[in-house]
Amino acid sequence: MDIGVLLPTGTAQWDPADDPRELIALARTAEHLGFTSLFVNDSLITPRIEALTMLAALAPATETATLGTAALLPFLRRPVQAAQSLASIDLLSGGRLTLALGAGYPGRFGRPLYDLSEVPWARRFARLDETVALWRALWNGADSFHGEFHHVTDLPPALRPSRPTGPPIWLGGATPTALTRTGRLYDGWLPYPPDPADYTTGLHDIHQAAAAAGRPPEAITPALFVTVRIDGADEDPAHAHRTLDDYARAAYGMPLPELEKIQAVVAGTAEQVGERLSRYVTAGARHLVTRLAALDLRGWREQLERTAALLPGLRA
Repeated sequence: MDIGVLLPTGTAQWDPADDPRELIALARTAEHLGFTSLFVNDSLITPRIEALTMLAALAPATETATLGTAALLPFLRRPVQAAQSLASIDLLSGGRLTLALGAGYPGRFGRPLYDLSEVPWARRFARLDETVALWRALWNGADSFHGEFHHVTDLPPALRPSRPTGPPIWLGGATPTALTRTGRLYDGWLPYPPDPADYTTGLHDIHQAAAAAGRPPEAITPALFVTVRIDGADEDPAHAHRTLDDYARAAYGMPLPELEKIQAVVAGTAEQVGERLSRYVTAGARHLVTRLAALDLRGWREQLERTAALLPGLRA
């Protein structure tokens, strides 16, 4: 059972007085508290520390934690250059890199990013799969690649990651097509369903797709992306709810009730949060990536310590 944390790399989670260099210290603290992975997310429409830059900074500053993306958007980068950057981070971290990927949300969270990248929105999922195939081909020493979107001859020798097959690559998303693609092509699944029952159903479909492709179910890591807010025993529940609503508006520009319809959000006392997270573990999740709902780094550290107290119970 792995339990990780998404680092607050976006300015929406900082107080004006916060120093972003403190993110390194927070990552070290999370590792020392027992979190087994440190994740960052990726965007161009909200200001944040760039994902691969953050992971490169974490590689020598941490020791054992998996370093991951939740989720990396490959269409924002040229694929050959991205393969080089990812292999570099994997080597500098001693083989600790894991990549969860996405093709971008519909609407205002996705289309503007494609416009900025000058990449067509159409067939974005096929482009994502082919980019992964190109990365893996490069890491395996290919000297050319010919696909629907990428045609490259005379590829130069590429930097090889720590593992011959490259770092594990997970897929986000829970549509029927995404589930089938995860089972056929990817090393893990990182969804965020509000209902644990939907997690169980999705994982079952992934295992069926994996079996049809001749892959064992255990080849796919079942992960979960979940927003967490733990209230202190003496806190006013109304105040804690307002804080979480403020976080939803800052992170997504939508009120909490709307966010809860589309993403896993677990909030309440430590006991309540532990019980709700355990439902996802029962549903099959084996790597939790927790996003802590706080709007400044001091509050984030407090939420980190409260969440760390739940780790032994969840692992048991």
